[in-house]
Amino acid sequence: MEDLLKKVFFAGIGSLALTYEKANDLVQDLVERGKITVEQGKKLNEELKRVVEDNKSNAQNIVDVENNIKNYLDSLNLATKEDLETLSNRIDKLEKNN
Repeated sequence: MEDLLKKVFFAGIGSLALTYEKANDLVQDLVERGKITVEQGKKLNEELKRVVEDNKSNAQNIVDVENNIKNYLDSLNLATKEDLETLSNRIDKLEKNN
């Protein structure tokens, strides 16, 4: 039961992107209702803190990777979508004039 509750709890946190404070309130509410014990609530809070910290570093890593990719693509000097649209429009105009 505890494992199922933990899985549902963390799945909910991930999908709803709850802040730590809101998730902590949810844990406290479950404890008050007697759905989980105080000890289980403490364990969930500790795991929640760990997940939040892991996600912060993962989010920063993703931002860093995205920035690196953007910088690399910029350095390749490739045609942008806007460049291609401009060329396409110019070709269309030339074909209509001829």
